[in-house]
Amino acid sequence: MTNGGQPLSGVRVLDLTRVFAGPLCTQTLADLGAEVIKIERPAKGDDTRGWGPPFLKGSDGKETSESAYYLSTNRGKRSVTLDLAQPAGQRIARALAEKSDVLVENYKVGDLARYGLDYASLRAVNSGIVYCSVTGYGQSGPEAHKPGYDFIFQGISGLMSITGERDGLPGGGPQKVGIAIGDALTGVHAAVGILAALMHRRATGIGQHIDVCLLDSLMAFVASQSLSYLVSGKVPKRHGNAHPNVVPYDAFAAADGHIIIAVGNDSQFASFCAAAGRPDIAQDPRFAKNRGRVENRDALMAELVPLLKSRTRRDWIDALEAANVPCGPINTVAEAFDEAQVQDRELRKDIPHPLAGTVPSIANPLRLSATPVCYDTPPPLLGQHTADVLRGVLGMGQAEIEELAEAKVI
Repeated sequence: MTNGGQPLSGVRVLDLTRVFAGPLCTQTLADLGAEVIKIERPAKGDDTRGWGPPFLKGSDGKETSESAYYLSTNRGKRSVTLDLAQPAGQRIARALAEKSDVLVENYKVGDLARYGLDYASLRAVNSGIVYCSVTGYGQSGPEAHKPGYDFIFQGISGLMSITGERDGLPGGGPQKVGIAIGDALTGVHAAVGILAALMHRRATGIGQHIDVCLLDSLMAFVASQSLSYLVSGKVPKRHGNAHPNVVPYDAFAAADGHIIIAVGNDSQFASFCAAAGRPDIAQDPRFAKNRGRVENRDALMAELVPLLKSRTRRDWIDALEAANVPCGPINTVAEAFDEAQVQDRELRKDIPHPLAGTVPSIANPLRLSATPVCYDTPPPLLGQHTADVLRGVLGMGQAEIEELAEAKVI
């Protein structure tokens, strides 16, 4: 399953997560060489298997049961179907946990205790286990028991209050980010916490419980805007695509689409104006310094908006890049994959797949020079590895496995 040269080779992870944050965490661990055993409900599996269309098309051109959403966060794993509602299923899960280095779960707070799969129960039989709980609100506090999805926490954290167009303008009002960014951040934070806990275990032999949640992740993500409020007492407002403290740092309509211009200092502004054929704008006392550009934002925009519409995106990007002015296109997802830099970085990975021949995947952003990420194991089919894991990890015989299947435990 793993390349012996990968950083987490020899680490076994029991994955009791579904949807996005938890599976992204365990996919990251799998990318780094861990053996990840994903526990799924018999017949149904991870909720996201049904989150489509789109679904992957098989070699015959027909849709399979593998949704794009599920495929995005489950490569590198082995799928074991197990009914945790049955005592036999609970015993198998506990036996796998005893033989694992890491367990990741995203059940409601306290829910796994009824199965003997909570941290206290497992620590008693496996003192070195690193146990990571991924939830919405965390393991403590008056709302810890509540369920919640990413959208809710984008609202609670204040992120949506600073995302979206300004009030009074067309389309004004709070907006969520276009993907479940709280899930993504929490998944990454969970992986970082697990790596830290594994380092601690290497030194002490002792595992620990990691509590990571979407609320905490998004509160931390708001970062500089939150600190601006804590320092000044002033509540940040929405600025659309504009920057509250730097001008021009915004999206502009060109003749054939939109571009981003991100002028970070006064010399870049002068270069921008020269490349635009309007050096006089940079010489205007109102606009020469960033403070003046912020204070006179509307007057400057009145000059720049019609100017930017006069040329195509490509014309602007070529001219501004030649002048060392940071800029870029606003691409569709399809256009993003056509970018030369994206292609050179090989950010699309095609992995062999038993139903489709190959399945596309997005490369892990980590580039390790000595232990590169390996992309040879596709997201598993539901229950694809149940018998192999029960035999190989727990030493079960074929007759016992058949009995479990007959009882619908697996």
